[in-house]
Amino acid sequence: MKKIRVLVADDSALMRQTLKRIIAASADFDLVGLARDGEDAVSKARELRPDVISMDINMPKLDGITALQIILQEKICPVVMVSSLTQEGTTTTFECLELGAFDFVAKPDGTVSSNLGAVAEELISKLKAAACRGIVDHTQRTRERRQPNQAPARATFGSITRKRAIAIGISTGGPATLQEVLPQIPADLPASIFLVQHMPPSFIASFAKRLGDSCAIKVVEARSGMSVEPSVCYVAPGGMHLCLHRKMTGEIVIRTPTTPATLFVPSVGVMMESVLKVYGADTVGVLMTGIGDDGADQMVAIKNAGGHTIAESEQTAVVYGMPREAIERGGACVVAPSHQVAAEILKTVRSANQ
Repeated sequence: MKKIRVLVADDSALMRQTLKRIIAASADFDLVGLARDGEDAVSKARELRPDVISMDINMPKLDGITALQIILQEKICPVVMVSSLTQEGTTTTFECLELGAFDFVAKPDGTVSSNLGAVAEELISKLKAAACRGIVDHTQRTRERRQPNQAPARATFGSITRKRAIAIGISTGGPATLQEVLPQIPADLPASIFLVQHMPPSFIASFAKRLGDSCAIKVVEARSGMSVEPSVCYVAPGGMHLCLHRKMTGEIVIRTPTTPATLFVPSVGVMMESVLKVYGADTVGVLMTGIGDDGADQMVAIKNAGGHTIAESEQTAVVYGMPREAIERGGACVVAPSHQVAAEILKTVRSANQ
């Protein structure tokens, strides 16, 4: 089997050596080069033509975001960003994702991390997924979603009294994909949205704010005790599950437990199961790009309970893992490209008034 050719770019000699050891430990990889700054990264990318690049964001001469733009414009290979946990690092990371970076891995200890082994498995899985997927053409996807016939028309919901819940699960490739979906949802949506995006805890608040800035609906980081309201998207907090509880009064509130122990916390599956328990057949499950099968079984459960389920198609999925698992298990009522998911959601919500 052909090995995946990896180029590592980081201005820290310690980080380069740490990344070198992590990559060398995997039989699937061939480390073809080490770059010490952005200029070096671009030069070696052009020369070596790797399958994937691990790139630090903060580098001298040419920063990671500029190097990323050049590498993607020249269609050399996909890039996985390695980010610090600072506020500045968080902001720049989302800019990189919007420009077309495949995904990112956060350094556990800040700018220079001797503890990168803690995220070694995550880095390896994302480098593999990126190499397999190749460059995601965000320019083409933007053109697709901006076509007049793709954008959902202004919803006319009438006097809908039926309360629906939209349970969305997404992982690798999620931030950019969500920008194709949630901004198309109108401000008067008579449903509540519950969103699990696999992401380090320190990134969630900035992610929710950034997403909210581009949406007509309100987007908030979910907090325990919050009352659930329509036209609001509740983003699962980092390191905690997003669950619901219906009070004796009928009021639905947010709960954020840290159990059960799952591979990902927050877990899409735990969230969807909790939403289904409260909303039953009024649950709409949506599963999009991501590695693994988180949420796949719960999509089946939602469909079997009379709810509606939407899975992203292979056509647009950055990683066709989570949605594929749901589809193969029979858990998808509808399979659609990301730029049509919002229209499918609105169609389902409108049907509540019929």
